[in-house]
Amino acid sequence: MAMWIQAQQLQGEALHQMQALYGQHFPIEVRHYLAQWIENQPWDSVELDNPAEEAKAKRLLDNLVAELQRKAQLQSGEDGFLLKIKLGHYANQLKSTYDRCPLELVRCIKHILHSEQRLVQEATNASSGSEGQTMDSLSQRHQQINQAFEELRLATQETENELRKLQHSQEYFIIQYQENLRIQAQLSSLSSLPPAERTQRETTLQSKRTTVEAWLAREASTLQKYRLDLSAQHQKTLGLLRKQQTLILDEELIQWKRRQQLAGNGGPHEGGLDVLQSWCEKLADLIWQNRQQIRRCEHLTQQLPLPGPMEELLSKLNSDITDIISALVTSTFIIEKQPPQVLKTQTKFAATVRLLVGGKLNVHMNPPQVKAVIVSEQQAKALLKNESTHSESSGEILNNNCVMEYHQTTGTLSAHFRNMSLKRIKRSDRRGAESVTEEKFTVLFESQFSVAGNELVFHVKTLSLPVVVIVHGSQDNNATATVLWDNAFAEPGRVPFVVPDKVLWPQLCEALDMKYKAEMHSGRGLSEDNLVFLAQKAFTSSSSNPEDYHNMTMSWAQFNRESLPGRNFTFWQWFDGVVELMKKHLKPHWNDGAILGFVNKQQAQDMLMSKPNGTFLLRFSDSEIGGITIAWRLVWNLLPYTTKDFSIRSLADRISDLNHLLFLYPDRPKDEVFAKYYTPPLSKAVDGYVKPQIKQVVPDFFIFYFTQLHVMSLTTIKMSLLNVSALVRNDTMLDADGDFDLEDTMDVARHVEELLRRPMANQWSSQHMLTSHFSISSACLELRPRRY
Repeated sequence: MAMWIQAQQLQGEALHQMQALYGQHFPIEVRHYLAQWIENQPWDSVELDNPAEEAKAKRLLDNLVAELQRKAQLQSGEDGFLLKIKLGHYANQLKSTYDRCPLELVRCIKHILHSEQRLVQEATNASSGSEGQTMDSLSQRHQQINQAFEELRLATQETENELRKLQHSQEYFIIQYQENLRIQAQLSSLSSLPPAERTQRETTLQSKRTTVEAWLAREASTLQKYRLDLSAQHQKTLGLLRKQQTLILDEELIQWKRRQQLAGNGGPHEGGLDVLQSWCEKLADLIWQNRQQIRRCEHLTQQLPLPGPMEELLSKLNSDITDIISALVTSTFIIEKQPPQVLKTQTKFAATVRLLVGGKLNVHMNPPQVKAVIVSEQQAKALLKNESTHSESSGEILNNNCVMEYHQTTGTLSAHFRNMSLKRIKRSDRRGAESVTEEKFTVLFESQFSVAGNELVFHVKTLSLPVVVIVHGSQDNNATATVLWDNAFAEPGRVPFVVPDKVLWPQLCEALDMKYKAEMHSGRGLSEDNLVFLAQKAFTSSSSNPEDYHNMTMSWAQFNRESLPGRNFTFWQWFDGVVELMKKHLKPHWNDGAILGFVNKQQAQDMLMSKPNGTFLLRFSDSEIGGITIAWRLVWNLLPYTTKDFSIRSLADRISDLNHLLFLYPDRPKDEVFAKYYTPPLSKAVDGYVKPQIKQVVPDFFIFYFTQLHVMSLTTIKMSLLNVSALVRNDTMLDADGDFDLEDTMDVARHVEELLRRPMANQWSSQHMLTSHFSISSACLELRPRRY
């Protein structure tokens, strides 16, 4: 309702644009009387390009009709009688219009709501600017573009007025020219008259001819000046059109495409396409008007040839205006919805292309067909250099032809490819260490259509963002790395698909943060401490000062080609494993601030040392992709949990199971943080059966060994360690004959003895240094001397 209240306060051109959104397809009265209901419905949740969403759209249509009928029944009294009939009529009208195509209703209402929001926002920005407040750069650019359109409109109107004057003057000139010819004919016919009468009439006609010819001479000069002046005005208008078109196509449209590319990395969803279309349509309208004026000038010149350079000038103007409109049409054939950038063979995918000026040029009167083919990086380079005129393919795409459809409600001309599938791919020879997941392809969309009765024929092409083709899900991780690097660091106007081999660390941090925020669906991204942790991991550094990394660069090889020191995975593979784990299982806990995550083992121990027993924190495993471990005051690190573990029992339930865990670092009671995520206990048997429950257990005997170290004698500690070794390290403490390897065991005992002889800052320091060598497996319930 708030949106509609603001929309009703629009004035001038904005109000006119708002009113133009409505009509027979969706009456403005329906918007008015159902304003709050309409604004509360989940229109944006419906995917217009997905036929499976038709059922959801049908429910929305049925609900809308039912709401209208309910509203009609509530009307009473004399005034309400007419409204009751009108609302009932609208209910039946919408039902009959959209019952077979409910997705079109959703498309219509989404377009209306988004357009209203834009108009209200623009009006708000304009009013705040008039009050002396500083407008943001976006509003300033929009104002600049709108002012330029007004200037172009006035210039086009002026040349139209001048052209009409020229046409009227030329028509009168022709009339006078014909009069002169008539006089000459009369003079020629005087020979048959008597001499006296002939002389008198000849004198009169000669005087009249002299006057007319003098006027014709002057008027011819004036007409020529009019033509030259009009040509100069057209030249000026064309200059303004070029400037405006450059601003819209080379800046605004390029920025939209850049936002679309960053959206592939999780950036804000690219918006503003409807605004761009409205600008491009205004351009098309103005360009076409000027082109028609130039053509009329040519016709007038041919109708009355006069000495001078007009023919050459008009030919040049016609060529220039044709180039301008060709550039507009070819540049506004865009990909509204990109195909997936990690493209798996034999898997269905979708894409949408759109011609922003299609409706204005009436292209839909003869709907063009669009074809999609997949091409390699080298083929894309050749296409952009015009070295290849035909579309060579590097694979076979099924269902790759689609006819463009015109949507009356939104005024868009687009082709929706809903069921494409890449059947096969032909790869090129790889260079050096390049893997198949580093090879880039692109989907080429092309079409051909004509306007103005085949007067102009356009062959349009557009390339998708780079895609990496995979044949198995195991390749997805590395393919995503290629896509992320390309999306983040591609430069405008590049040769396909060149990207820098190395980038500054802050640039990469920005890309990683964008990806992480998007996957968490929250504003909580990576903090400065998190990024320092990642820098330490990436550069094998111990510095905790963020400034130390600002000028460091990271190469593609360091990012996802070379393994981290001592590991069998790359920096990206580790990071992506964290993202996948969080996205699938731990997103709520991250958004609650319950997971520190980016903390190494030593940092975790240092943080917990000063805290009470039972204090714990959650950190990502250093040694396992997609693993998270619990570090707490008594047992420093459990064996990391992975996606497989959380598919059996959730993190919250596992934490609930462990009674030793009391406080989430620094001092939050664990139930306060996690209780809302606990699985409720079963209250009764089902069908006579009691369902068993899975519960995580850490053996209490193990905790006892380490909590008592500070009161045990050295001999007792040695014996305890021998006992623990016998229980949990029988695979490494036994010698070849099956007896205890006493030398190895005593090495551990001697280490403990050495520790216990050192001065201790508190009663837990020896325990800290001892237990830091051990971790507990909650799955196998056994002690393992392992690092994570």
